[in-house]
Amino acid sequence: MSERFTISLEQRLADQFDRFIKANGYTNRSEAVRDLIRVRLGEQQLDQEKSGHCVATLTYVYNHHELDLARRLMEAQHEHHDLTLATQHVHIDHDNCLETVMLSGPVRQVREFSQAIIAERGVRHGNLHVIAVDRTPPHSHGGHTHSHTRPVT
Repeated sequence: MSERFTISLEQRLADQFDRFIKANGYTNRSEAVRDLIRVRLGEQQLDQEKSGHCVATLTYVYNHHELDLARRLMEAQHEHHDLTLATQHVHIDHDNCLETVMLSGPVRQVREFSQAIIAERGVRHGNLHVIAVDRTPPHSHGGHTHSHTRPVT
């Protein structure tokens, strides 16, 4: 079910918004507004509920020749196996690698782990993207117990 509402914008803001829509490939204003609302509500949820859960991607670049850096990064991921879902490793050039780590867990722990990785000497261009999620209570299905996560917005 959808609810329709109307907003008024100054002409200058409307023109900027239309350029944003075109530049980002939206087919209409409604889709763009929905995405902007989801982003802001998700940010607010994460700001207010430091103890909530999230899914996240941590992306960074590092020089694989840096003394023991690759080993330290891998050990950190193993030490936080409860947060780390998967890692994708890409060789950018002869010296530099890009890694994206998919994470899931309590917001505070995900942020602390990510900041520790970004702060490692030799890690550059670190960026964490966090999405707030709700978790369902554990339930049984098909002989095993599990829970689900859903984006908050």
